[in-house]
Amino acid sequence: MSNEKDQQHPLYSRDRALLNNLLNGEINDYNLAELARLRIRYYGFPGARDIQQDLDKVLQAWNLTQEELYEKTRQIHSRGLAYKSRAKRQDTEDWS
Repeated sequence: MSNEKDQQHPLYSRDRALLNNLLNGEINDYNLAELARLRIRYYGFPGARDIQQDLDKVLQAWNLTQEELYEKTRQIHSRGLAYKSRAKRQDTEDWS
């Protein structure tokens, strides 16, 4: 249900495309890091309800709780591996 006060996130289109890939994707370091990053970005955001619901769907599909996701991604980031395999494609971490 949409609320008149809902806002459009400036990165919605890009994030929607990424999330669509995650919905059909496999569990790997990059996808875990992206899922965690998007969950942080949209936590408490007053809008993008479809993205927030689909982030929950990915967690459920991958049989993870939010805490398990964050624990896994802390380990991935501590090893500096989340974005290494994507460096050739010029992917960057975007925490905005």
